[in-house]
Amino acid sequence: MQEYVYPFIRLLNEMSPYLLLGFLVAGVLHAFVPRGVYSKYLAGNDFRSVAYAALFGVPLPLCSCGVIPAAMSMRREGASRAATVSFLISTPQTGADSILATGSLLGLPFALLRPVAAFVTALAGGVAVGAMAGDGKTDDVASADNAPMRRLSFWGKCREALRYGFVDMVQDIGRWLVVGLAIAGFITVFLPDDFFAAFSEFPLANMLLVLALSVPMYLCATGSIPIAAALMLKGLSPGAALVLLMAGPATNTAAIMVIGKVLGRKTMFVYLTAIVAGAVGFGLLTDYLLPAEWFPLAYSEHTAACCGVSDAGFVKTASSVLLGCLLAAAVIMKYVKPKKKEMKTERVYRIGGMICNHCKNNVEKALASVEGVAAVRVDLAEGAAYVEGDARAADIIGTIEALGYEYSE
Repeated sequence: MQEYVYPFIRLLNEMSPYLLLGFLVAGVLHAFVPRGVYSKYLAGNDFRSVAYAALFGVPLPLCSCGVIPAAMSMRREGASRAATVSFLISTPQTGADSILATGSLLGLPFALLRPVAAFVTALAGGVAVGAMAGDGKTDDVASADNAPMRRLSFWGKCREALRYGFVDMVQDIGRWLVVGLAIAGFITVFLPDDFFAAFSEFPLANMLLVLALSVPMYLCATGSIPIAAALMLKGLSPGAALVLLMAGPATNTAAIMVIGKVLGRKTMFVYLTAIVAGAVGFGLLTDYLLPAEWFPLAYSEHTAACCGVSDAGFVKTASSVLLGCLLAAAVIMKYVKPKKKEMKTERVYRIGGMICNHCKNNVEKALASVEGVAAVRVDLAEGAAYVEGDARAADIIGTIEALGYEYSE
């Protein structure tokens, strides 16, 4: 039991300070960056819009499930197809929290390489989609009706940043973060030390193996870090680990299906091709062209073999305890429902596909902008929207489906 628990605790101690800082940065970005900024600069299929979308996406800590409704909402508000794909590729691969956590566990070169690789891959994918759209700077963008943004004071924005970073974000990625740490612990203990040694002379085979496993499954950008660290201890090359860090968070079966449905199969194919080619290309670059001494694993083999949890330090220990409390609170809040506010003439719309607070927030904002809606409340657990007002049902259903979700009777 100790052989498994101690690696888990060490990983948590290494990552928790950076995770907490990343959650705070996420909240600040959410509360202080005006909502209309994103769509304002992303309306064209040209290189500039694609580059802006990639730059906007790199620091945002959205996972591959959370980025889908965000991207569909941007598309609805005026973003072009090319910019939307660029945002879809760059955003889930990185984030303020995952970049900091990568530096703490895998070292500075990895922390710098991840956002660069995500940005370049997003540029390639977005430019390819823009070329498919033709020479025009804009394309068939859905209605850009924007819900009015709440006006908050500075301190109101600070409270919103804390709520979003340490409540919504923890609820959304906390489960996957714990899963990633747990998998890393199992890998460290149970995977033979020479598992990837058989492929050590064939880095490309390592990468293809990792790629086949990571593309269809869900891995968040932060939760994938301890998995990559544990696999490197078992002989995985740095380039193959980078493939995991890029392809795992950027894709999953659900995201692929939604993109195909909303943006079209050709766009989905370009999206997948850009991610796969970018991951393998940067993986080969890492293994063959970059110095090996740039990638010494911070979570070293000596540390993994040690049985104690010494030298954690007060800051790391306190950060781990605080993070544990936030995760516990997120679980409690998920299953303890608040008292419902009674609406005068509410109608219920069942929605399929909502899986995180980003989904909930995007649906609420979109439905609030529909003409005739007086009030709207979305219940994530029930998968339902409660709408008050005299809005037409067809407009409500159309808005739900435009965001990539499914309406059911």
